[in-house]
Amino acid sequence: MNRKFTVGCVQMTSGRDFAPNVAAAGDLVRRARDKGAELILTPEITAMFEPKRELHLAKARSEEDHPALAAFRELARETGAWLVIGSMAVRLAADRLANRSFLLAPDGGIAARYDKIHMFDVDLANGESYRESALYRPGEAATLAALPWGVLGMTVCYDLRFPYLYRTLAQAGAQFLSIPAAFTVPTGRAHWHVLQRARAIENACFVFAPAQWGEHAEGRKTYGHSLIIDPWGEVLADAGEGVGVITAEIDPAKIEEARRMVPALRHDRAFSSPKAPAALAAE
Repeated sequence: MNRKFTVGCVQMTSGRDFAPNVAAAGDLVRRARDKGAELILTPEITAMFEPKRELHLAKARSEEDHPALAAFRELARETGAWLVIGSMAVRLAADRLANRSFLLAPDGGIAARYDKIHMFDVDLANGESYRESALYRPGEAATLAALPWGVLGMTVCYDLRFPYLYRTLAQAGAQFLSIPAAFTVPTGRAHWHVLQRARAIENACFVFAPAQWGEHAEGRKTYGHSLIIDPWGEVLADAGEGVGVITAEIDPAKIEEARRMVPALRHDRAFSSPKAPAALAAE
């Protein structure tokens, strides 16, 4: 359980079609494995970055007949590594998909699934607008998964802004947090590093955050800077800009060390909700 291991995060620029994305991700996963990584994570929407809703719906596949999932299961068997495929669009109905993250075991089996809970419905100051809920059905359950080195709490991208999810995962046993993402450039520059470090510090967990980077179809740009962060909030690796792989040695003993020094996970207290001030309530 406390054995040290190497984790790898893939940073890529996914396009509109499965085949080239699977090939690019596969090459990067193999590169991470060559660096000694036993757990390797890819970004959100690894298999298809299609910004047009109609095309996204037309291309999406169910889990049972998803060519990218089948290819990644074979990749896990080939490399003998644990793989977190950050997320893929999985068809649930004719007009709804799941933004689903998969944990694949070294034998190619699906060890865990997580459907992104929080939908990215935002309007940015630069004119960028996103309505993830128009395409995806939100998940309804948090997910923990057993790894050889401890327990993984699985999340995706916009979940990062909801700290109660990570608190719940950590108090239920999570020691590592996966946060694959496709952060926009404006929000990435403003918030990516500080929020990732905060989730690590608040929960005394390792954070593994593989990210999309670069310019995608229809001019959408993502921030990159895949991160590996320790439970004290130290950034162990930052991919910066560009396609590539980062790795870091993970010592699970650092988790208990951080939790022993600041045992905040045991210090939660129940409290009543505040009442709105009279002046506000009167409006």
